[in-house]
Amino acid sequence: MVKALHRAGIEVILDVVFNHTAEGNQEGPTLSFRGLDNPTYYILEQNRSCYANYSGTGNTLNANHPIVRRMILDSLRYWVKEMHVDGFRFDLAAILERDESGQLMPNPPVLWDIESDPELAGTKLIAEAWDAAGLYEVGSFIGDSWKEWNGRFRDDVRSFFRGEKNSVQHFADRLLGSPAIYGHEEREAEQSVNFVTCHDGFTLNDLVSYDRKHNEANGENNRDGANDNRSWNSGVDGPTDDPGVEKLRNGQVKNFLTVTMLSVGMPMLLMGDEVRRSQRGNNNAYCQDNETSWFDWTLLAKHADVHRFVTLLNARRVLRDPEPERRRVSLNQLLRGVNLAWHGVKLNQPDWSECSHSIAFTVDIREEKLLFHVILNAYWEPLDFELPRLDRADENPWRRWIDTALDSPHDILEWDRAESVPGHAYRAESRSVVMLYGYLI
Repeated sequence: MVKALHRAGIEVILDVVFNHTAEGNQEGPTLSFRGLDNPTYYILEQNRSCYANYSGTGNTLNANHPIVRRMILDSLRYWVKEMHVDGFRFDLAAILERDESGQLMPNPPVLWDIESDPELAGTKLIAEAWDAAGLYEVGSFIGDSWKEWNGRFRDDVRSFFRGEKNSVQHFADRLLGSPAIYGHEEREAEQSVNFVTCHDGFTLNDLVSYDRKHNEANGENNRDGANDNRSWNSGVDGPTDDPGVEKLRNGQVKNFLTVTMLSVGMPMLLMGDEVRRSQRGNNNAYCQDNETSWFDWTLLAKHADVHRFVTLLNARRVLRDPEPERRRVSLNQLLRGVNLAWHGVKLNQPDWSECSHSIAFTVDIREEKLLFHVILNAYWEPLDFELPRLDRADENPWRRWIDTALDSPHDILEWDRAESVPGHAYRAESRSVVMLYGYLI
C-alpha cells in the first residue's frame, strides 16, 4: 500500500499512540505489557496498585523508561525501514515528556532518541503537543525537528468566525504562522500544523451545524468527547432544508477552508470536510464503525461546489502567474510579515478592539509588483472596505479571486479568469472572506 501511494506521489504519515494501551485501568484486561512487566511499562500512582491516567483512557505508558524507549525506537525504525512510511504523528505527545512519576522532564530521553536516531533521519515528526491531564506544550514542545498540531489555531479561528469578542488579535497572529507562539524558536513557519478540525471533535459541517455535541450513541450518556467546541449551528441545530441557513453554513465552511489553506504554516484538512461530511453531531466517533464514521460518496455530488472550492484553493497554494515572465509565487510565503499592512474598513486603521469582528491586510511583493488584499469579515452585517490604489490614474483595477459569500462558481475563480473590481472599495458580505490581487504599474 505504501509503495503504491508513493508511486502516486502521496506520502504516508502513520498515527502512533505511545501514550496508553488497551489494558485500561486496574480493572481492565491483561493483554500484554501488564502481564510482562507492569511497573516498567506503566506510570503507576504512589500506592503502585492504580494507574496514572494522563491519557484519559485509564493508563499511561512509561515512555522514558529505557526498556519502553527501546520498544518505541524499534517500532519506529521498523515502520521506516521495512514499511517505508514517511513520518509519524504522535498522539498525546506531551505524555512523552513525563517521567515515571508523571512530572514534566526538561530533556525527555525518548524525544531526543527519536530525533537523533540516524535511521529516522529525514522522517517527519508531528506532535499533538498536549495530553488529557492538562499538560499543554504547543509552542514549547521539546526538540528541534518536531512540528506541532497548533490547537490554538483551531480555537482562535473558530472563535473569530463565531463572532466572539476579543478574537481579532489572536486570529491575526494565527494567520501569520502564530509568531506569538513560535517566534521565540526562530524556526520555519511550517512548525505550526494549522487545522480547524481533525479526527477528534466535530467535522467541519457539524462545527457550523450544532451548538453542542450529540454523543448519545457512544453509550456514555453524552459525557465523552470535548465540551469546548466553539461551534455555532448557524441558527438551526442539525440538518435543515432552510436555504438561508444552508447558504450560511456553506459560506462558513469555505471561510474555514480558506483561512486554513492560506495561513502561514502547514495546513491540515480532515477527510470528508471537502464534501461536508457529517457525524450527526458526534464529536467522539472513534467507537462508531458504521455510517457515522464512514465516508458517504454521494456527498461528492451533493456538495460539488465545496469540493470544487477546495480543489482550486489547494491547486493555487502555489500560484503560477498567468504572465510567463513572472516566477511562481508561493501563497504560504506571502504572509511572513514582509511589506504587510493591516487595515480595518478604513485603510491603515485596523480595529483591534475587543468588539471588532473584521480585519483586512495587504501583502506587497515589491520585486514582483504584485499585491494581495485580503478581507475577513466575521460581522453579521456587510461592511465596505477601502482598497489601496494600484495606480494614480485608476486604470488598473483589482481582480477578485475569492469571495466566499458568492455562489459557485463565482466563490473562487480560475486564477487567470479573476474578475475586475472597479472603484476604491469592496463590499464584503457578512461572515465572508475575500481575496483580491493586483499589479502595480
